[in-house]
Amino acid sequence: MSQINQQPPIAAIATPVGEGGIAVIRVSGKGAFEKVNGCFKGKDLAGVDSHTVHFGKIIKKDGRVVDEVLATVFRSPKSYTGEDTVEISCHGGVLVTQAVLETILEQGVRSAEPGEFTQRAFLNGKLDLDQAEAVADLIHAKSIKAVDAAHQQLEGRLGEHIKQFRQQIIDATAMVELELDFIEEDVEFANKEQLHKLLSDLDEEIGRLLDTYETGRLVKDGVKTVFIGRPNAGKSTLLNTLVGSERAIVTEIAGTTRDTIDADWSYDGLLFTLIDTAGLRDTEDVIEAEGVKRSQKAFEEADLVVYLKDLSLPFDNEEREEIAGFQKRADETPFLLIGTKLDLQEEAREERISYDLKISAVNDTNIDDLKKKMKDRALEQKDYDTSSILVTSSRHRDGLQKARENVRSAINALDQGMTGDFLSIDLRAALKDLGTITGEITNEDVLDSIFSRFCIGK
Repeated sequence: MSQINQQPPIAAIATPVGEGGIAVIRVSGKGAFEKVNGCFKGKDLAGVDSHTVHFGKIIKKDGRVVDEVLATVFRSPKSYTGEDTVEISCHGGVLVTQAVLETILEQGVRSAEPGEFTQRAFLNGKLDLDQAEAVADLIHAKSIKAVDAAHQQLEGRLGEHIKQFRQQIIDATAMVELELDFIEEDVEFANKEQLHKLLSDLDEEIGRLLDTYETGRLVKDGVKTVFIGRPNAGKSTLLNTLVGSERAIVTEIAGTTRDTIDADWSYDGLLFTLIDTAGLRDTEDVIEAEGVKRSQKAFEEADLVVYLKDLSLPFDNEEREEIAGFQKRADETPFLLIGTKLDLQEEAREERISYDLKISAVNDTNIDDLKKKMKDRALEQKDYDTSSILVTSSRHRDGLQKARENVRSAINALDQGMTGDFLSIDLRAALKDLGTITGEITNEDVLDSIFSRFCIGK
């Protein structure tokens, strides 16, 4: 545990603003107890034990009662930030909560910046930087799997891997630099085969963790799923069916959807961002043409492409070529070809094309099968194990990639027979790269960027 540095007190509402049973105002920093005492009528908070709760009233300077509250005391270092902290539970109305906060601020307490409480927790060694980032991920999670991934990181499981990698690099660096210290005596401490195996194993271990990023990104941010197809193929109807509401306008008029429409939908704990696109066709309508252009862009950025073909209409060669073209352009992006309006299909019609599934969104035919197929196809060829740690942050991925490049550079230097000082440079660079993930090595700009995306009060 690092030395606790108690900074001047800050305060913020720590619960969502709105009507509710209670709201919590958090005050943390040097002199927090004395500052709150200035407007709290009850026990002397500076003299009570840590982790105790006390009833009292928040009083304005003119003696007016703002609210009856409960004050919970946390003494340093046993608090979220590591500082002296008071959490005031008041009634949950918007106006009364704001009035309590303003009364505390009048005592000379500063309003907290976004994420400032968690930033102080990191600076005081209560959390590693990757754990601090997990707090924000947990707050913003939109699916159960995203919550699970954030919990794993908050528990320090990613940090454990990084610490193991760093220790392996430290061990390798020690082997190399010990030999450098005795270079004039021509003493060889570093077993080259042992060193090569250590670095090669490390390269593979970092690689395995990096391989989880694409899955981690989908779990954290959701699967960007784009519905494409000709006008009136049933894209809007399917989107409405999946989300369970009339999110998109549905009519029999071709070209009703002029722009992309987004809607979040969760299935089996995984978030999907469904994107209903304008029907793909040549048009003289300027607005519809812009919609088609945006549809093309959405397709290029998709994590899953679902092409919908109206089964009630016969195929023509142009549409066959269109589907083949989209399948080719999708490349490695998962692609589903779904036949729609199964309820209207003529039984005698024969089609020489292989569908992944045929559905009817109107009467829910095969909709459950479609949901499962969408999830399976989205995670196809991705190693997803709910018990394993996932890399979900592009910042963490970048740090791991740079560290791996430097480890590989050290392996190459070893293979080339270069002297230990060259290996040492690469290994120390890798050590620095890994340190940026957990916060052993960082700078103010990085911290500002990370904590600015937190909500105020956390």
